Amino acid sequence: MDKYQRIDFRDQISRNKTKSFLLIFIVFIILIGLGYVISMAFSPEYFFLIMIIAIIFSVIYITVSFYNSDKIAIASVGAKPASRSEHKMYYDLVEGLTIASGLPMPKLYVMPSKQINAFASGRNPKNSVVCVTEGALEKLDRRELEGVLAHELGHIGNYDMKFMTLVAVMVGMVAIISEIFLRSLFFGAGGGKDRGKAQIIFLIIGISLAILAPIVVYLVQMSISRKHEYSADATAVKFTRYPNGLIGALKKIKQDYAYDNTKMHKKKPSKALAPIFFANPFKAMGSTHPPIDERIKKLERM
Repeated sequence: MDKYQRIDFRDQISRNKTKSFLLIFIVFIILIGLGYVISMAFSPEYFFLIMIIAIIFSVIYITVSFYNSDKIAIASVGAKPASRSEHKMYYDLVEGLTIASGLPMPKLYVMPSKQINAFASGRNPKNSVVCVTEGALEKLDRRELEGVLAHELGHIGNYDMKFMTLVAVMVGMVAIISEIFLRSLFFGAGGGKDRGKAQIIFLIIGISLAILAPIVVYLVQMSISRKHEYSADATAVKFTRYPNGLIGALKKIKQDYAYDNTKMHKKKPSKALAPIFFANPFKAMGSTHPPIDERIKKLERM
């Protein structure tokens, strides 16, 4: 088979969604396995108490974050509302893409940064925002900016925020359960010297899982984030029918990465927001996004 065989963007979107659901299933299995081992190391009643506390805290935290995700993201990067007169091309491109895609018009913002970047946020298409950096507006030509904006609208149209919130709930539950379990050991919970050999074995396994599980699910979360970036790239091609615009933007971003790009921000973004950006704003956290060269290769085959 020719390694340069062309990729249909519809197939790319479908495959990435399937892989993402598989990764979520892996997180779920880790959560169940962790819970089972803890329940065997302690009494079932104690485990149920842990689960109740973890669920309550996770649901409250994620619910508040989910319904205010757009406000939190915009405030954290110091973005300002875009002006229709000052940013006419920005408005015109988004309006054209929303007509072509059937999506509602999002609120538009501009972030003070010389780096080429953008992000979308919001709990659903009707309550969404798109934010681009000053650098993106200055350095990208019309077709390149259109590609970046189509990518962000792809995230909105694919309901990536809702999907990633589900992942965040599961990841948060694993982290909280692991933390409570490890801290409980300092207070001698679980029977102390009265434990049998089986309980001691499960306790050792539980400690190992409690330490490793948050690391594993974090890596799974980063993998899911990369799959969604590929899907958004494919969706951008679906909206524009012109992959070269997005390819040109990625090549310019790669040039930006030759410098210390964190110094290009007037206000540095939170590292927690790295997964929602068009390109990872931090060199040291590349795992949140696929390599730029790989994204370009896939786009060249569409």
